[in-house]
Amino acid sequence: MPWIQLILEVEQSSNDKAEQALLDAGALSVTLKDAEDNPVLEPAPGETPLWNKLILTGLFDADINTIELKQNIQRQLGKQFPLRIEQLEDKDWVRAWMDDYRPMQFGKKLWVCPRHLPPPDPDAVNLMLDPGLAFGTGTHPTTSLCLQWLDQADLKNKTLLDFGCGSGVLAIAALMLGAEHCDATDIDPQALQASADNARENSVAEKLNVMPPENIPEQKYDMVVANILAGPLVELATRLAHYCKPNGDIVLSGILENQAQTIIEAYQPWFNLDAPALQEEWIRITGKKK
Repeated sequence: MPWIQLILEVEQSSNDKAEQALLDAGALSVTLKDAEDNPVLEPAPGETPLWNKLILTGLFDADINTIELKQNIQRQLGKQFPLRIEQLEDKDWVRAWMDDYRPMQFGKKLWVCPRHLPPPDPDAVNLMLDPGLAFGTGTHPTTSLCLQWLDQADLKNKTLLDFGCGSGVLAIAALMLGAEHCDATDIDPQALQASADNARENSVAEKLNVMPPENIPEQKYDMVVANILAGPLVELATRLAHYCKPNGDIVLSGILENQAQTIIEAYQPWFNLDAPALQEEWIRITGKKK
């Protein structure tokens, strides 16, 4: 069935009132988007940041009276807020996204492929993955940078810690490329479940342990990979360094180009760091434990 969406542009100060007006009018959901397309990547602890101007979209049943809906919203908010009403056709949004998700090559031998398509190169290392509830398919530059590094690394008989594992794609890729064992951790239970499921689908489940961060074993790893954000990476520097063996590798991603120096300063006490690798506006920082 089709849906109706009402799209409203408001100032930050009017957001709560506008959101409540949409809900009171019968909105099934309300989503927020920046009107000027400025991302919020790292909110401070306990902070819920909002942009100066927002676009609110309320989703309504198709049989709602759109004239009355518009009058109702304008009566509550006034006519100074631009709004429009559109019809939204119903579709399987996950399937539509998957239709655009194609096999991707990282480095020379690693491919990440959706399960519903045959791998382009059957003789390559083909990690079969479907988008799920957790972040990480390789489409984002931060994940891509890590996969490219893993493709060229000497992983044979190595142990790896994937800190902030998302879908588990990095740990699974490492195992398929020759690593002996990987531990994967995330604060999101859905990420842990997705990682376990994807490991099983790629026949490496017996070599992968998933766990919340508080359950990480007290041991040292040959490699520590963390694809999160710059703020948490700085806070975790001491902890991640602790998990890395002497002469072990650190791989850090989720970092914007202008955040490179902050990460370098945080990790230099423990690591000899390489020059950052850049993809679009994102970077990867790697190094060896001193």
